[in-house]
Amino acid sequence: MSGANQSSVSEFLLLGLSRQPQQQQLLFGLFLSMYLITVLGNLLIILAISTDSHLHTPMYFFLSNLSFMDVCFSSTTVPKILANHILGSQSISFSGCLTQLYFFVVFGDMDSFLLAVMAYDRFVAVCHPLHYTTKMTPQLCALLVSGSWVIANLNSLLHILLMARLSFCADNRIPHFFCDVTALLKLSCSDTHLNEMMLLTEGALTVITPFVCILVSYICITCAVLRVPSTKGKWKAFSTCGSHLAVVSLFYGTIIAVYFNPASSHSAEEDTAATVLYTVVTPMMNPFIYSLRNKDMKGALRKVIGRKKLSTRCRHQN
Repeated sequence: MSGANQSSVSEFLLLGLSRQPQQQQLLFGLFLSMYLITVLGNLLIILAISTDSHLHTPMYFFLSNLSFMDVCFSSTTVPKILANHILGSQSISFSGCLTQLYFFVVFGDMDSFLLAVMAYDRFVAVCHPLHYTTKMTPQLCALLVSGSWVIANLNSLLHILLMARLSFCADNRIPHFFCDVTALLKLSCSDTHLNEMMLLTEGALTVITPFVCILVSYICITCAVLRVPSTKGKWKAFSTCGSHLAVVSLFYGTIIAVYFNPASSHSAEEDTAATVLYTVVTPMMNPFIYSLRNKDMKGALRKVIGRKKLSTRCRHQN
């Protein structure tokens, strides 16, 4: 980080989602509710998977990692929104802004990679069921997750280093609720050509590649399901795949719309609305889509909730 950057702009102002006091109160309650649902729902899933030995399989290993990433992903942006509202402040330091951006990219990439890994896991389970245990070994599962971590951190570090070399002069108002790449590039008084080129090339690879892998996996799964003679089996498979694809479409569709379209084709308000969908709504929906429709997961959650109720009764009796 250069000294010129620090001396020209020491902090940014996050303008948030609305400047109307009544709307701000409503949005605060809405974001707080969604954040609590996201955290509690995903933590329950992690707890259920870790305590139930029947769920110690590749599919649930990836699901627990996805739940952890969803909590982290939402926590990079939403707590700052809530804190700024309570404190009546809009400021975030230059270093704090880059830190938020770093973790936002890391956890966003990890969400993307894990969705692709989970799609591959389902592809192997449906299309090659007899070889599932030999292909999806614990070593491969650990390698897929750790490899995703390495790529996500390297990708985020690249964008942060490119962002740190830019100069930010007079205007420090970010028309967004967090430090986003596109919003910061618009404020810079330096040449942002290299940043934009890397965003559209290397950045696109980390988004488009997992998206294509997911589509190919589900196309193969669909072809395999169509060969199933049972109508009930087909409907169950398509129902599950359809809900998964709905979340994938929402997640990737909004990311592509925000980051890989010309800046002139959409306004800051449209960017903000689209960003809310994949940063807040999607992590909140994942527990319901990936878990509550699953009988094994429901059973594990009932056991966890049952233990809590039993321990509470014991405390009251004592």
